[in-house]
Amino acid sequence: MNRRHLLVANLIASGLLALAGAAHAQDGPVKMIVPFGPGTTTDTIARVVAEGLGKELKQTVIVDNRAGAGGTVGSDMVAKAASDGKTIVMGTVGTHAINASLFRKMPYDTLRDFAPVAFVGYTPTLLVVGANSPIKSLKDLTALAARPEGVTFASAGNGTSGHLAGELLAQRLGGRMIHVPYKEGAVAMTSVMSGQADFMFYHPAAVLPQIKAGKLRALGASGAVRSSAASDVPTLMEQGIKDFDLVAWFMVYAPAGTPAATLDKLRAASAAALAHPDVATRLREQGIEQRAMRADEMAPFNKIELVKWAELVKRSGAQID
Repeated sequence: MNRRHLLVANLIASGLLALAGAAHAQDGPVKMIVPFGPGTTTDTIARVVAEGLGKELKQTVIVDNRAGAGGTVGSDMVAKAASDGKTIVMGTVGTHAINASLFRKMPYDTLRDFAPVAFVGYTPTLLVVGANSPIKSLKDLTALAARPEGVTFASAGNGTSGHLAGELLAQRLGGRMIHVPYKEGAVAMTSVMSGQADFMFYHPAAVLPQIKAGKLRALGASGAVRSSAASDVPTLMEQGIKDFDLVAWFMVYAPAGTPAATLDKLRAASAAALAHPDVATRLREQGIEQRAMRADEMAPFNKIELVKWAELVKRSGAQID
């Protein structure tokens, strides 16, 4: 081989090595940010989705918990991350709908700074009371709320879906319903079980074990249809309360500006993962109702949710900062 041929061969080899290195980098791990702590409903759902997504992508998907400020800390990390498909977030109705109205200053804009990847599903919350509570129906709750001292309802914090559901119930039923915010949903649930608070709205995955254990009793579900995880619990709308379709939902987002080809790859892999029987079963066990949503439907859905929850936040008077 003469000198010119050797030089060409070396250049080709170097190019192939560079391409191999780029391909290897592209196939590196994907980080899914969970903007809440370990053991939360969002964390549990994210781990189910991450495992399925990793199998479809044939890449490792790492779950990284970055809690703080009602989920805005972790979400903002993704809004400002590189748009290369390597960092995504398990967004929620709180982080990508409620917080926009709850916080006076938001570090990100839901519609401008994120590209929706996959709608994971939604879950109605259940209105629960302690097993020993005298409140056995909505009629009982209405009667007690009509007293001067009223009733109390617990939540996982100001501006959470449980708080806003309680405020909407107060508007619908009348009477006095006093909000008692806690730092965590589990602590709020304990207060209801012990009788310190009269009721709360919370996710089926969290309350169903306590209902089965005889520590809580469900009076109704907050969605338009019954939860498949608690099909024996009638919706509040079935019981005569109008326009009470409030659900918590979960959606995977990438940073805005992520290339179309990368988004297509993530969306296809996410759709396949969510359709897998094992993933679907595990999500259903968490009370998640799946709903297929096309790429062009996700942003309009998010926009509608921003408007809906903004109205509820305004009515409730809730404000974080």
